[in-house]
Amino acid sequence: MAASRRYLPSVSLLAAFEAVCRTGSTAAAARELSLTQGAVSRLVQNLEGQLQVQLFRREQRRLLPTEPALAYARDVKKALDLIARASLGLRANPGGGVLSLSMLPTFGTRWLAPRLGNFLAAHPGVTLNLGTRLRPFDFDTETFDAAIHFGTRLWPGAEHLPLFEERIIATCSAGFAADHPMEAPEDLVHLPLLQLESRPNAWAAWFAHHGLEAPSGQGMMFDQFAPMMQAAAHGVGIALLPEFLALPEIAEGRLTRTPGTVVSGVGTYYLVWPEGTPISPPLGAFRDWLAGQAQQAG
Repeated sequence: MAASRRYLPSVSLLAAFEAVCRTGSTAAAARELSLTQGAVSRLVQNLEGQLQVQLFRREQRRLLPTEPALAYARDVKKALDLIARASLGLRANPGGGVLSLSMLPTFGTRWLAPRLGNFLAAHPGVTLNLGTRLRPFDFDTETFDAAIHFGTRLWPGAEHLPLFEERIIATCSAGFAADHPMEAPEDLVHLPLLQLESRPNAWAAWFAHHGLEAPSGQGMMFDQFAPMMQAAAHGVGIALLPEFLALPEIAEGRLTRTPGTVVSGVGTYYLVWPEGTPISPPLGAFRDWLAGQAQQAG
């Protein structure tokens, strides 16, 4: 244990070192840390002495980090950020734990958010921090503990819990349907078909399911379901929507179904978290609860 502690510098040494590397000078680091410039220099020297590695070149009273020092500083920053987040979470919620979750925007607001009250009521000690991301990211460089992902098992370095497959419904506004009478799926071929960036082959799959060839032209493109759904509700065109998004809109009269059956989508919704990382109590509780919710919804 004593030998390993030799390579475990104090937080004050690491904070001073990381600040100098990031800000580019001892003066800027001193202002950030509310220390004197001399104190920052001494802390850096003490770190070099403890590690027995030269981290900076001294040129005209300036400290220039070496390339190995810059790589070390990146790892130190991650460690300091992790400690800061853990401390903040403990202070905000000393009786439980914190779970930082990344979610797909429309999935989060339309499917997950209405159910979260049940989770929080069953786990009053857990604090949830929510953010949105549209695509996979590196868990090492983000602050999230887990994420809701759509697609296939392609997230590198992550464990996957499948929730449910996407099921697609073609929808439009009642006014659009009145202006464009449709009796069968082939009647959609020459109508405005709204497109989603993350589902470029959705219409081709929908038409193929109904034994038809998709039209070659491209319709209006959207980057998220929410604006595409609003456009469809205002009569701009026909939108392919996941069943969990479409059914409430249909029930409330904002959208109506077009001819055609429900079609399997091009992927699955997953909960993902870093591979090889011990499951924290908040993540374990959320994972088990979410699996139950997905099973009920399916």
